[in-house]
Amino acid sequence: MERQRLKCPLCGGTDFQMEDGKLDSKWGFTAHNVKIVICRNCGYVMLFYKGRTIWDFD
Repeated sequence: MERQRLKCPLCGGTDFQMEDGKLDSKWGFTAHNVKIVICRNCGYVMLFYKGRTIWDFD
């Protein structure tokens, strides 16, 4: 089986900057861990869900 490569849906680029991030819920009771993938060609940002957490020390 062939492994698929990530491709930017906007420009078709395949070079990305990757970072870990966290999004807080509206009321701040939970937070969602995400993988942030930024296209180096056009700057398009994609978020990939990594799970929920209750630990919020911001």
